[in-house]
Amino acid sequence: MIRTSILAGALALFAFGGVQAAHAQGVFTLSSTGFKDGERLATKFAGNNKSNPNCVGENISPALSWANPPEGTKSYAILMFDIDGRPPGGVSHWVAYGIPASVTGFAEGEVSKPSDKYVGGQSLMKLANYFGPCTPPGPPHHYLFTLMATDLEPTALKEGMTRDELIKALDGHAKGATSLVGIFSKQ
Repeated sequence: MIRTSILAGALALFAFGGVQAAHAQGVFTLSSTGFKDGERLATKFAGNNKSNPNCVGENISPALSWANPPEGTKSYAILMFDIDGRPPGGVSHWVAYGIPASVTGFAEGEVSKPSDKYVGGQSLMKLANYFGPCTPPGPPHHYLFTLMATDLEPTALKEGMTRDELIKALDGHAKGATSLVGIFSKQ
């Protein structure tokens, strides 16, 4: 019940009061060749911090691609958020923005390191790039990948913004959002 409420709240947060996520070309979508929405993430996508026994992967970022952005999109922002981590607040795994409208995706492993295709924000782990799941023993966690289309120029926002700072900065500038959920637990 809490997980559903957090997910619903997170999705509602990105609605920004009537923002449209579709236009004449079709629905704004986010997809991955590495996992399907609602399915388990491969272990290679999990974090690889050797000092944490819950980080059992290779920290390879999944491939992400998107299509049909809302009209007037100038840049994108992406958040990866573990809605089940560290209750009740969740865990921010990746914050990226300033992605030019000409970019339509990232290859597998591409955002596991800094890139000139995005401005790195600051995750809970103080990283500017992707950091995969380090799920503790117990039920699987849900990792929400949210892509937002914005009317901001790619250079409009400073580096190092946290998830909360980015959400505040995008208020009134988000043109639409689309999400994927990956599930992960240690096997």
